[in-house]
Amino acid sequence: MKMERVYSDHVAEPEPGLWSNCKRCGDQLYISGLVSLGNDGEVLGLNDPYEQARVIFTQMKHYVEAAGGTMNDVIRVRVYVTDIRHRPGVLEARREFFTGDFPCSTLVAVSQLVDTRYLVEVDADAVIGAGAG
Repeated sequence: MKMERVYSDHVAEPEPGLWSNCKRCGDQLYISGLVSLGNDGEVLGLNDPYEQARVIFTQMKHYVEAAGGTMNDVIRVRVYVTDIRHRPGVLEARREFFTGDFPCSTLVAVSQLVDTRYLVEVDADAVIGAGAG
């Protein structure tokens, strides 16, 4: 098995040499913590946890599809929120991207993310081709 980086034209990449947003090894897909960042470096959905989560799940979908999968292949997500009161908005956004048996999930409140404008961060693991439909 060879490890390869997965790219999507729809998602801003980090500075080279810092980390990879998405890597694949065999059928396993690993998506780093994504935040609501536009391709132009603008924070999207300021002060809106639902919108930030929606942007993040859209980015995740782009990566999964670039790897040849679907959102049903996502097996686990870890969600970080800066305020536990953001949970309802995150759950609402998540329902727009997953159907049937939802992925395993962890949601934790943290004191702060890398930029105070970010309210939500999500990372994920998928097994390409393993999901139903």
